[in-house]
Amino acid sequence: MAKKKAVGKTGKKTAKKIISPHGVSIVLAGEAGQGIQSIETLLVNVLKKDGFHVFATKEYMSRVRGGVNSTQLRVSQEPVRSYVDRMDIFIPLDGAAFERYKNKITKETAVIGDKTKLAYEKTINIPFNRIASEFGNALFSNTVAAGAVCGILGGSEEALYDYVKSVFARKGDEIVKSNIGAAKSGYEIGRGLKAEKIVDAGPGKKTSTKESLLLAGADAVAIGALAGGCDACFAYPMTPSTGVFTAMAGYASKAGIAVEQVEDEIGVINMALGAWYAGGRALVSTSGGGFALMTEGISLAGIIESPVVVHLAQRPGPATGLPTRTEQGDLNLALYAGHGVFPRIILAPGDTKQAFELSAGAFNLADKYQVPVFVMTDQYFVDTYYDTVDIDASKAEPVRHITETKEGYKRYALTKDGFSPRGIPSFGSGLVCADSDEHDESGRITEDLDGISKKMKDKRFKKFDAVKKAALPPVLTGPKNYTRLVVGWGSVYNTVIEALGLLGDRNTAFLFFPQVYPVPIAAKKYLEKAKTVIAVENNQTGQFADLLSADTGINISQRILKYNGMPFSVEELVRALVKKPGKAAGKRGKNG
Repeated sequence: MAKKKAVGKTGKKTAKKIISPHGVSIVLAGEAGQGIQSIETLLVNVLKKDGFHVFATKEYMSRVRGGVNSTQLRVSQEPVRSYVDRMDIFIPLDGAAFERYKNKITKETAVIGDKTKLAYEKTINIPFNRIASEFGNALFSNTVAAGAVCGILGGSEEALYDYVKSVFARKGDEIVKSNIGAAKSGYEIGRGLKAEKIVDAGPGKKTSTKESLLLAGADAVAIGALAGGCDACFAYPMTPSTGVFTAMAGYASKAGIAVEQVEDEIGVINMALGAWYAGGRALVSTSGGGFALMTEGISLAGIIESPVVVHLAQRPGPATGLPTRTEQGDLNLALYAGHGVFPRIILAPGDTKQAFELSAGAFNLADKYQVPVFVMTDQYFVDTYYDTVDIDASKAEPVRHITETKEGYKRYALTKDGFSPRGIPSFGSGLVCADSDEHDESGRITEDLDGISKKMKDKRFKKFDAVKKAALPPVLTGPKNYTRLVVGWGSVYNTVIEALGLLGDRNTAFLFFPQVYPVPIAAKKYLEKAKTVIAVENNQTGQFADLLSADTGINISQRILKYNGMPFSVEELVRALVKKPGKAAGKRGKNG
C-alpha cells in the first residue's frame, strides 16, 4: 500500500484560480474501459450530497474498448443545467484523451495528469496509474482521479469514502479497502494542490440540495411513464433509447409492470398495440433506425384508432449514422411516419421536469384521443443529469377512457367529433373488433368506397381539430415586450435559457414548444409580435422552423443550426445570437 503522497508540480507558483457562483467546469477523459462513467457517477453523487448543485453529461464513442470517452461536470452553488465549452479543470487519463480535447485548453485551464504521458509543459503532475498500482490495480486510477477532484473542490472526505464503500461493497472487503485507499490518496493530493495554490478551485458557497433528486433524462421519462399509469414496456435495445428501457426494467418488480425485450422492432410496436387493445398502457422505447421499422405498426395504430406511446430518442442519421452522438434530426420522421392520413401528437421535453410531466401526460392524451403519442428526446437529453426539486408525482394521475361494452357495441361508431367509445375485450358483453383493413362501424372489413369507407376516413380526420385545440401552449421566457424571439424545442431548452441570461438582452425572449405537433394555436400570435424570429435547432435544416412556417404562414429565415453530433454549448449560442444567424435558404446555419 502507498503511504506517501505522489504529486508533482509544474514549477509555477501562479494558481489556477477558479471560484465562481456559476460553478466549475471539469472534463475527465480517457479510453473506453478506464471507468470515466464511474468517476462521473461517484463525483455527482458525492458532491450533490455535500450540498453542491451538479450537472453531468457525457461523450462516448461507438465501441466497447478503445477510442476516447469523456464526461463534463459542472459544480456550482446555483443550479446548472447546460453544456459549456469551458474547461476549468481538464483531467486526461491518457495521451489520446489529451489530444482529443487539447484545442479547448485555454490559459485558465488547469490540466492535471501524468506528465510522462501528456505532451503539455504546464501539466500539473498526478501519476494516476502509478498511484493506483500501489493499491493493487491500475484500474483504481479512476478512483484516484475522483478523490483528487473532491480534494480540489473541498468536497466532504467522509461523503467520498462512504460512497466508495457503498459502490464496491459487493466486491468484497479487500476491493473496498483498496478503493478507499486510492480515493484517500487522490483526495490528499487534490487538497494539497488547493492548499499550495497550485489549483485554487471551488464552486462557491455550498447550499442545501438534500430535497432535490439527481435525475438523468432517461430516468425522468421512465418515472413519468410509471406515474402516467404505464404497466408494460417493450423495446429492442438501441442507443440512446436503451436508458429508458433499462430504467423501466429496474422498476419492473417494484412497480409490478411487464418489461419485455422483443425479437425486433416490428414485434415491439405490435406487442404494444396488443397491450393497449387488451386495456393496458404500454410504452415503446426506440431510436430512429428502430422507429423506421415500426412505421407500418404506427399506421396500424392509426386505422384501428389505438392509443400507443412511443419514446423516440434521436441520434444522427441516416442509417446507423453516429449512434452514440446527438441530433434533433427525427422530427420529420415522427411527423410523417406511417402511410395514410391519421392524427398524432408529438411532445418534446426540454428538462427533466418536463420529461416527467410530458411522459406521464402522454398516456392520458393517447388514451383520450385514441392516437399515437411520441415523446421525443435525444442522446444529449437522455444521458445528461442534474439535481432538480421540481418533480411532483402527486400531480400525475392516470385518467382512463374505456367504455364497458354492451350487445351491439360498435367500436368505430360514427360520432360528431370523430371519437368513438373505446371498449376492450371482456369488459362488457360487446364484441371489440379491430382490423387493419378499412372497416365499418363494427370493425368489419369493407370495400364500400364512397360509403362507409369514406365516412371512416372523414371520422378519423375530424380528430385533427380536437387534438390541435388541446395542444399544450408554448412557454415564453424573458421580456413580454420583445422585438426578437428565439424559438426552440427539446434539448436546446436549458442552453438557450442560460445563453440569454448571460446576454441580458431586454429585447430578446425565448419561446419554447413542449408540444411540437400539432403546432399550438397560440404560436402564431407570438411569432407575429416579433420583428425577428430565430430558430435554434440541433439539425441540418431547421425541421421545426419549417413546420412552424408551414403552419403559421410566417417565414422563419434566421436559423442557428448545429449537426456535427454534439449539443450546443452556452458559449457558441451566445456568439451566434450576438451576430446575425444564417439564412434558411442557401447556407443553412452553422455546423458548430
